[in-house]
Amino acid sequence: MDVLFGVLGPVTAWDGGGNPIALKGPRHRAVLARLIIARGRVVPVSLLVDDLWIDPPSDGVGAVRTFVAALRRVLEPDRPPRTPSRLLVTEGPGYALHPGPDGVDAWRFESAVTANGRPPSELLTALDEALGRWRGPAYAEFADEPWARAERSRLAELRLRAVERRAEALLALGLAADAVPDLDAHVAEHPWREDAWRLLALALYRTGRQGDALAVLRRARGLLVEQLGVDPGPELRRLEEDILRQADRLDAAQDAATRVWARAAETYDRTVASGARSRLESTVGILRNLAMTGGGGLEAAREQRLPAILAAEELGDADLTARVIGAYDVPANWTRSDDPRQAAQVAAAAERTLAALPPGRAAARARLLATIALESRGTGAPRAREAAGEAEAIARGLDDPALLAFALNGVYMQAFEHAGLAPRRDAIGAELVELSVRHDLATYEVLGHLIRLQARGALADFAGADEHAAAAERLAEHHERPLVGVFTTWYRAMRLAASGAPMAEAEAAYRDAAERMRGSGMPGLEDGLLALALLCLRVQHRQPAQTDPADWGPYEPWARPLVLLAHGRPDESAAALRDVPEPPHDLLFEALWCLTATAALAVDDRETMRRARDALAPAAGELAGAGSGVLTLGPVSRHLDDLGRAAGR
Repeated sequence: MDVLFGVLGPVTAWDGGGNPIALKGPRHRAVLARLIIARGRVVPVSLLVDDLWIDPPSDGVGAVRTFVAALRRVLEPDRPPRTPSRLLVTEGPGYALHPGPDGVDAWRFESAVTANGRPPSELLTALDEALGRWRGPAYAEFADEPWARAERSRLAELRLRAVERRAEALLALGLAADAVPDLDAHVAEHPWREDAWRLLALALYRTGRQGDALAVLRRARGLLVEQLGVDPGPELRRLEEDILRQADRLDAAQDAATRVWARAAETYDRTVASGARSRLESTVGILRNLAMTGGGGLEAAREQRLPAILAAEELGDADLTARVIGAYDVPANWTRSDDPRQAAQVAAAAERTLAALPPGRAAARARLLATIALESRGTGAPRAREAAGEAEAIARGLDDPALLAFALNGVYMQAFEHAGLAPRRDAIGAELVELSVRHDLATYEVLGHLIRLQARGALADFAGADEHAAAAERLAEHHERPLVGVFTTWYRAMRLAASGAPMAEAEAAYRDAAERMRGSGMPGLEDGLLALALLCLRVQHRQPAQTDPADWGPYEPWARPLVLLAHGRPDESAAALRDVPEPPHDLLFEALWCLTATAALAVDDRETMRRARDALAPAAGELAGAGSGVLTLGPVSRHLDDLGRAAGR
């Protein structure tokens, strides 16, 4: 059972379903709190006794052991009798708590507050979520305990810093007016924080309230001088001087862009009638750009896309609906949809619009067909491959570079009908790069490099893949495409694993990549990927599967037989293997077949071995899974050799 511990308020715990766990009395919670503060280190029983009582009872050690036993029962209710706890463990002279890396709300909070390098919009979302975790003062019922004092102070300071970092993110996004109310309350409660005064004055200045900004700085000066006997620091003094002379540096570059945006949006809202059909097309253009920002932007774009399409359909104008559907030409290089249900609905709407489209609308038809190919990725549907081919043919005939790039994206998404197609995908990526360079299609140039990164990885050409990773990152930095870094970070972890690096080093790289991906807004990529990558790493090193609970996401059917084997349950593994479906025709096709083959070899399932060998044979010269750009199980030829030897027996 997954357990989340809460210390940002009264100490508590929740089960995997979010239900509170009854932790019994205050000393039980005190033991738990003391172990959480230790962050996985062993706390000797003798120290727990000293911390729990001013005047310990004669059997204090026995009482602590009773508290620990009771905690284990409620935290791990399904643990079989006489099996050791994996969560609250006995180590040497004491106990240690081993929750997952995100198993304590304070740890999640700290990770969000201290993270660096996030775009302001992503940082704002993360900080809003982090601050929302607070239910009261940290370790609230242990405010007077000496062992909790330092941690409570540290977390309180982090919370204040989070409020200030949130204000910095709002200012960076040009939302100075939104920052003012919280900062005003913040300085009232914590008047000695000079950075808070600085941010409040800057926010007021950027909302056109120069006099109020100066008044705030003078109020800060008065408090510091009168109450503490110190002058304001150099940052506050410099800000006051800059406000008096209206220094250009106070207006950040992005704020100039924000003002232009705000004025344009205001004018649009004033001049374009609320019921105008052009509003739908404009909305989709905004959603397209929003999707490329990643994180909350991608999620918001995904949420609003289908309503825009349905609104267009309600108007009964097939041309308009085709434009609304086709305008969302967001490049995609991962073959599992983030929202399969919505993808199917979008594809169905595209089919309906195709049927209603008047004759002679070749470009609109090509965009609808390309949309069907993209939204049907990973399904293996013949109609999707047919749509991709037709969209490409139309685009080439029209000599429309942007349309051809969109169509080629659909062709790429359907280039997985069998194993061993990395060369074909590499050619698609190469054409996308060349086409994009000639016609200044930056987003598709990035896509082309990412496709080539994947394909060259499958072909074990890591020098070539490295070049494409670097090129994609350069373009992403210039054109503000933060999601690119998610893919290149995973690629470098996979490259490390493929190089034969020690398992621990490769595992750490995968975990770092998974952390970078958190909050990216791409569940189709994120769900189950870390667990799958670690399993593939173990299989690559001919080690048994991990036995700790893991989030397998959609990959559970292919992992289950190997996990059962690792638990010493071969009969159940063989039964589970018989239920494993054929892998979807996507970037992980070869990887999932190799996992199936590994399990089949272990339980001597000859029929599954034969099917795996037939499926993998076309990819004999590739690295298994490396075409995904995120994980690998080593050369496909090694797996084919294992299958061949078994067949010979």
